[in-house]
Amino acid sequence: MSRPSDHIDSHPADTTGVVQPTLGLAGWLRFGWRQLTSMRTALFLLLLLAIAAVPGSLVPQRSADPNGVTQYFTDHPELASFLDNIQAFDVYSSAWFSAIYLLLFVSLIGCIIPRTRHHLTALRATPPATPARLARLAGFTTRVAPVGTESATAITSARSLLKSNGYRVALYGEGGSLSVSAERGYTRETGNLVFHSALVGLLVVAGFGGGFGFAGQRVLVEGQTFTNTLLAYDSFNPGRFFDDATLDPYTLTLDEFSVIYDDQNTAALGQPVDYTADVTLTPRGEERGTDQVKVNGPLRSGGTDVFLLGNGYAPSITVSNADGTPVFTDKIPFLPQDANLTSLGVVKVPDGLPEQLGMIGFFYPTQETARSGAFFSSYPDLVYPMLTLNVYTGDLGLDEGVPTSVYSLNTDNMTQLTGGQTGVETLELLPGETLDLPKGLGTVTFNNADPTAPNGDLSNSVPRFASFDIQRDPTQAWVLVFAILVMLGLLTGLSVPRRRVWVKAVPQSDGTLRLEYAGLARGEDPGLVAAVTAIADRHSTLMEAHTTNTRTTAHASGLALDQFNDA
Repeated sequence: MSRPSDHIDSHPADTTGVVQPTLGLAGWLRFGWRQLTSMRTALFLLLLLAIAAVPGSLVPQRSADPNGVTQYFTDHPELASFLDNIQAFDVYSSAWFSAIYLLLFVSLIGCIIPRTRHHLTALRATPPATPARLARLAGFTTRVAPVGTESATAITSARSLLKSNGYRVALYGEGGSLSVSAERGYTRETGNLVFHSALVGLLVVAGFGGGFGFAGQRVLVEGQTFTNTLLAYDSFNPGRFFDDATLDPYTLTLDEFSVIYDDQNTAALGQPVDYTADVTLTPRGEERGTDQVKVNGPLRSGGTDVFLLGNGYAPSITVSNADGTPVFTDKIPFLPQDANLTSLGVVKVPDGLPEQLGMIGFFYPTQETARSGAFFSSYPDLVYPMLTLNVYTGDLGLDEGVPTSVYSLNTDNMTQLTGGQTGVETLELLPGETLDLPKGLGTVTFNNADPTAPNGDLSNSVPRFASFDIQRDPTQAWVLVFAILVMLGLLTGLSVPRRRVWVKAVPQSDGTLRLEYAGLARGEDPGLVAAVTAIADRHSTLMEAHTTNTRTTAHASGLALDQFNDA
């Protein structure tokens, strides 16, 4: 359709020379704040936070697995250096993760406050007036009221019906044309606000929990005891606000570590079925008691949770000098290298011999020989255990005051005496055997942990070790509370529909009364039409019942009046 020549849209506006006003500093700040506190930005930051947490599960973290970080540097030195520069080994305390975390925190608060204010205003407001044309709305349907029903009676009954269904109602209109306006579903917005508020609570609790808590690791060999003091940890990562005075002393002794392997299913032969660490726990001022730690069953004591992480074998090794006097004896945890627990370990003997001694060893729980002549373990349990050792002499680097890993040996300043290109065979020991060290340095013994066992029974000849992760998080209960609120708020926000329903009484020229029903949803509401129809049907049924009762009462009153007149 053509417009008149003087219509405002008939000629394009002349924008020549138009200068847009500048926002200025305050305008840009207001624009940035509105963008940051929008729901779209909050959802984007939440997704970005989830993506930023992915590296924490791909590479070991110093706070949870410091030994794994050390091993990663050994296996991938160049890549590890690059990852360390971008704080990939400290993801959850890195600058970039903290920036996303804080931006999400600010965005959620800036989004929740105005929405809460608006929601409280909406809760106090009355339902909106009835639209003039209900036929344009969803679920529009009509019913004819019973003969003799007045508009006020029909609308009053509709009001009662809607209130009983949880609607907030308001009456509109005058004279014969009356209507009731009803709305429900504000619980949906309440659920959304609870969901986002609980997310903020989780962020706050996680921050405070990390600040006041700690995580520490300790490796225990069977028979060893750990005391919950700061110096007893192998590695310790305290929170920013942690105070070591909050440590509640207790002792934990690893009595026995047992593993059940699958020996029935040939497709999964040797796969671990269950790990159990039998421990003795002695809290301060209490009697000692026995307990167990499993992979999914941590032990709680002194406000800390003790989790079972790794495990392996700890061969007991004794080194004696040329006179036969023991100068070193210890149970050395060997780190597993494969599923069958082929394990690598390091022995360091700094004193008692003419030279400092170091040995790099491999332990095979069930030793077999490949066609190439290399040893390997074919089964993770102790069937035919063997220990091989390569011997080095020289400077162990212990006198320089620089911390060194007990799981590695720097051989740059040492001389290899066995294995490799030395022409001397690697030392091979079975439990209980003793061999001479090269150059007359002395002897090395692979101690049998169970010398009383029948000949040939080596099932208990090598002790095992277990790695425990000991954590304290004072906010665990609050995390649970906020997590439950997050789920309840989310389910409420997704399941409760937000809708409005109107019922209007329209008198007709023939004396009948037509009732109009219609609804309006905020967002998608596939059940709206069915809900409006159900309300119309129930309302009609109620009015029919009301009319029938009225007629019955009137008839009974008439009979009673006739009987009185006759008397």
